[in-house]
Amino acid sequence: MLDKQHPDYERLQKKALEQLRTGKSLFGKGGAFAPLLKQFIEAALEAELDEHLDDEQRDNGNRKNGKTSKRLKTAEGTLDIETPRDRDASFEPQLVKKRETILAESLEQKILGLYGYGMSFRDIAAHIKEMYDTEISATTLSAITDKIIPLVTEWQNRMLDATYCIVFLDAMYYKVKDEGRIITRCVYNILGITVEGRKELLGMYISESEGANFWLSVLSHLQQRGVKDILIACIDNLKGFAEAIASIFPRTEVQTCVVHQIRNSLKYIASKDQKAFMAELKPVYKAVSLEQAEQQFQALEAKWGKKYPLVIDSWHRNWSKLTTYFKYPQGIRKMIYTTNIIEGFHRQIRKVTKTKGAFTSDMSLLKLIYLATMNIQKSWTRPLLNWTLTISQLSIIFGDRMKLKI
Repeated sequence: MLDKQHPDYERLQKKALEQLRTGKSLFGKGGAFAPLLKQFIEAALEAELDEHLDDEQRDNGNRKNGKTSKRLKTAEGTLDIETPRDRDASFEPQLVKKRETILAESLEQKILGLYGYGMSFRDIAAHIKEMYDTEISATTLSAITDKIIPLVTEWQNRMLDATYCIVFLDAMYYKVKDEGRIITRCVYNILGITVEGRKELLGMYISESEGANFWLSVLSHLQQRGVKDILIACIDNLKGFAEAIASIFPRTEVQTCVVHQIRNSLKYIASKDQKAFMAELKPVYKAVSLEQAEQQFQALEAKWGKKYPLVIDSWHRNWSKLTTYFKYPQGIRKMIYTTNIIEGFHRQIRKVTKTKGAFTSDMSLLKLIYLATMNIQKSWTRPLLNWTLTISQLSIIFGDRMKLKI
């Protein structure tokens, strides 16, 4: 370190203060303290080599063998350092490892953070260059983001709670490159509400398309990871979905999303009739009881049944799953009659992925969704609104399946 008697002390002090005021890195290229950081790193490496070359190493003829130059990228900028070597190449430095060109996990964490918010490699490289005066290639950035692959795999296979009060199951669609072709991939997401009332993404899975057979494998995997019971499952109206749930969790109540059913119905109704049809349909799903809903549906069928038989028939076929929510008090009804909770999560994910075209692979898609999910989950620390009342009601309705610890 420089003391006040050093001839360069005042110049260094002035330069450091100027860079500090302007927000420039003190340790990066041209930084006032860059030479000191370089000296410190090189001195530490020399000390490591001296410790390595103990009496036994020297008795075997091992000695220092010059130095090699290395360009080291750090969170404070890029440095050119001299790395010492030994004759038999047995020295393994720990501060700056062999073939390591990026120092400090903090820089990698910054890169992963930027990637998790949807920034492209090009934008990340530009940001790192501007902030830290460090150039990082797309290949290096890809290698850094690949470091989370084991974390993604571990997270996908982690053990889960035995019981979840409510589970929302839905899918998203993305474009992925596959052997020179652009194909559509389906990302299956399972969002659970724990006994404590907190949201938890139980898993995400990728398939070529959404289907009951794949959902069956997803549900089996949840069971293998420790899930023994799901009180209520909220799904879209995919054919065979409810049956797939029943085959793995036979006691689970299934609620098909009413909003999905409405959207599908409107596809087959002429635009001139949609407003009037919706006016007649709203009293059905907004009814205060199942009996009232059935009466309103009969009125709807009497008016529109002949003109739109396919739509009315669809409501008939799905009626038992569409009306499950009438069994519950108002607070629970509002929570489960749509898949709004998981769709809200999907909107947050799409904010991150919307700038992407086609992903280079399934794993590149999973990496980004995983990182985005980790950011989103930071706000999932509190129970859902009025959860104390909700869990009390669920414990009464489901009895021994929902035991509370008091």
